[in-house]
Amino acid sequence: MQPIVQISLDLTHIDEALETAAMALRAGVDWLEAGTPLLLAEGLHGVKKLRDAFPDVPIVADLKTMDGGYLETEMMAKAGATHVVVMARAHEETIKVVVQAGKDFNVKVMGDNLGCPDMVAGAKKLEALGCDYVIHHIGYDERRGIAAAGLPMPSPLDELQKIVEAVNVPVQAVGGLSLEQAIQCPEYGAPMVVLGAPLTIDADAFKTAEGNLESSLRLICEKIHGYGQPSN
Repeated sequence: MQPIVQISLDLTHIDEALETAAMALRAGVDWLEAGTPLLLAEGLHGVKKLRDAFPDVPIVADLKTMDGGYLETEMMAKAGATHVVVMARAHEETIKVVVQAGKDFNVKVMGDNLGCPDMVAGAKKLEALGCDYVIHHIGYDERRGIAAAGLPMPSPLDELQKIVEAVNVPVQAVGGLSLEQAIQCPEYGAPMVVLGAPLTIDADAFKTAEGNLESSLRLICEKIHGYGQPSN
């Protein structure tokens, strides 16, 4: 598939999320993510407002579903989400009902391997149970805990090649990527690039990062969208 750029709206106020989303789309971002902080703060009403404002843009609801999967998927689909996220460490039945709800309500399912003891096995499980995409994810708290302890920082890129080779569905790498690492993802065979903290979102304050973000995003999108295209 062609590279896709997704911005993670890990914000806590819908007005700021709408403003950041509009700026990101002007810069060339393809998909919007209603991040977990936004869903906790605004719920499905936040998704509805994103859908009303951007009627034709794919919206990922980062639910991180662990239980009650059918209802959560149905609610977000009816609110306007096109994609939902279920965790690999949820019970298999939860993953199955999320996949079924995805079929029933025309929503794609993204399976997240965050916290799996074996990340490759987690990715394989998600694909086997019917997920449309795999998210290879090093968690926010995990990264901060490791940093506080002064230990070497893991990166989603560490096992990304193994994940890509293990599954046949598209893979997305998430978790503290630098700008250079995010742009490299398509080279690993992971064409779905997520821009979030710390690139576009302040990882401590959960606010939009300062600086000329739109200009930076435009350059990032051009670089990612140009992957594999012949140079002039």
